[in-house]
Amino acid sequence: MKYLKTAVCAAALTVFATSVFARDLVMNANTSDPAQKQAMEDLIADFEAAYPEIDVKFNLYDHEAFKVAMRNFLTSDAPDLITWNAGNRMKVFVELDLLEDVSDVWASEGLAEKMPAVLTASSVDGKQYAVPYAYYAWGFYYRKDLFEKAGITKTPETWDELLEVGAKLNAAGITPVTIGSKELWPTAGWFDFLNMRVNGGEFHAQLMDGKVAYTDDRVKAVFQKWGELVNSDFFIDNHPAYSFQEALPFMNQGDAAMYLLAPFIVSMFPEDVRAQVEWFPFPIIDPAVGIWEDAPTDAFMIPKNAKNKEDARLFLAFAAQADVQTKTAGTLDMLPPNVNASVKDDRFAQGGFAQLGKASGIMQFYDRDTDPALAKVGMEGFQEFMQNPDRLDQILERIEAERARIYGAL
Repeated sequence: MKYLKTAVCAAALTVFATSVFARDLVMNANTSDPAQKQAMEDLIADFEAAYPEIDVKFNLYDHEAFKVAMRNFLTSDAPDLITWNAGNRMKVFVELDLLEDVSDVWASEGLAEKMPAVLTASSVDGKQYAVPYAYYAWGFYYRKDLFEKAGITKTPETWDELLEVGAKLNAAGITPVTIGSKELWPTAGWFDFLNMRVNGGEFHAQLMDGKVAYTDDRVKAVFQKWGELVNSDFFIDNHPAYSFQEALPFMNQGDAAMYLLAPFIVSMFPEDVRAQVEWFPFPIIDPAVGIWEDAPTDAFMIPKNAKNKEDARLFLAFAAQADVQTKTAGTLDMLPPNVNASVKDDRFAQGGFAQLGKASGIMQFYDRDTDPALAKVGMEGFQEFMQNPDRLDQILERIEAERARIYGAL
């Protein structure tokens, strides 16, 4: 099956007419997990079928090796394409002048209209440097049978309703939320949503860019809300002892009812539990700030030092098409950024796609949106706060000191 557009096909035929020899297009990717690897291999095979004059050389790295090697191959022997994260992780390399401006692809393919939710995450100073191929929505995974046991008849849509749900679950002897914070990052999902629901996406972006102090009263307001949950016994005990996987049995065994996480958790539920699991978005706290969501986004980018940028642009245009994204995202169990793509008939995918479709905007996730060193200190502080909320002032002062060290005094 060929996923083609007339204009793109014409360009390909024109180039093909000049040579009967295959042209190499080198891609370095961090898509080493089984589903990721399969999705990328299928995408490359479909692209090569559509453009037989192009031979894609696929170099696959595991995630950590890719992070270590990335700056080296961007500055020296650059490939023609890379897979990477949109948002701040992309911005770092844009500011080092290591990524190609692909605004022309966005313009020629009309991607601002077809992929509006990921436009900001793909842009720096109004120019686009990435073409996303998949993203996913964070939200609450909950056991409907445990909700029913506690007398809960509807999922919470507001903050007060969330507190009410927690009180009913606790009264029924069920901990409202499981979380494993040993690896720190699950706490960041809570901070992101609370900040976006209290202060909005624009403020969240400024904070991630180091333009707001962590000792700001608006940040303290976020922790006041978080503290309401901690003081209402929302979370399992001793969560720093558990990884995110090790916290899952609390939900599987019926001891906890909810988990704020990403779709990759679904495959980890035993089949009998999965049949009871449903999904709902993070409740609204202040309707005036809009609905902003965490939706980590994976994308293709062209290194500034790439040798075959022309064919790399063909690949970006191909990967952005609705039917291509339908197939790629379906294999990944993720969501297609192209609004004209189809989402598989799955209650989790459908719910996430609908929520992102009505979002005021999306962010990438705390440790993708801010400086890595600051993210580490911040997440350490989040974990500590969930154990000792009375230490908030000291925690925020410590995070602010790291922000000032990296971004400078305000």
